[in-house]
Amino acid sequence: MTLQEQSIADDKMRAEIAKLVAETSEINQNMKYRFWVLMAAYVSAMGILFKFF
Repeated sequence: MTLQEQSIADDKMRAEIAKLVAETSEINQNMKYRFWVLMAAYVSAMGILFKFF
C-alpha cells in the first residue's frame, strides 16, 4: 500500500469514526428522557386501571 493509499484509508477511517460518534451522541441524547417518558406511561396506565376498580 502506497503512502497516498494509506492516507486515503486513514481519512475514510476518521470519517467513519466521526459518523459513529455523532450517531452515538444523538442516541444518548434521546435516551436521556426515556426513563421519564416510560414512568409517565406507567403511571398513566396504572391510573386508568385503578379507575375501573
